[in-house]
Amino acid sequence: MMVISPDEGGTNRAIYLANVLGLDMGMFYKRRDYSKVVDGRNPIVAHEFLGSSVEGKDVLIIDDMISSGDSMIDVATELKKRKANRIFMIATFGLFTNGLEKFDKAYEDGIIYRLLTTNLTWQDEELLEKPYYINCDMSKYIAYIIDTLNHDVSISDLLDPYERIHRLLDKYRKENA
Repeated sequence: MMVISPDEGGTNRAIYLANVLGLDMGMFYKRRDYSKVVDGRNPIVAHEFLGSSVEGKDVLIIDDMISSGDSMIDVATELKKRKANRIFMIATFGLFTNGLEKFDKAYEDGIIYRLLTTNLTWQDEELLEKPYYINCDMSKYIAYIIDTLNHDVSISDLLDPYERIHRLLDKYRKENA
């Protein structure tokens, strides 16, 4: 398994997760054509990959937000060209500003295996019913933060997920042993 950052901006996030999970990490950077402006932005010419081989590996593409999804699907497609196995797209905020059709097609074409986002933004029933979608419920975590703040206690322990991640990994390993 390998953790992938879809762009330069998410590199620190991917490095942290890869270190916590003990996995290899790779990243993409967006090569842009700075001689043109399309819709107010310089168009992306290619997504270039830096990292070890993904061939035969499951990969976690992790980002803060999925807006239209174009970049994430482009990255997943590039990983499939490099013979990655299952691709999990993971983002805190899933906005899906252009709808879900491109994700449906990517799933049907075998580009993505699962898509995970939190419930920290609106999720309509159509999304929740997708066979490839996993909803990460953050209600309990947000309640802990509010309760901790109401008791005038530091939230620093809540913000460091290292121990919680390892408890979940241990539980998963025991259940699948």
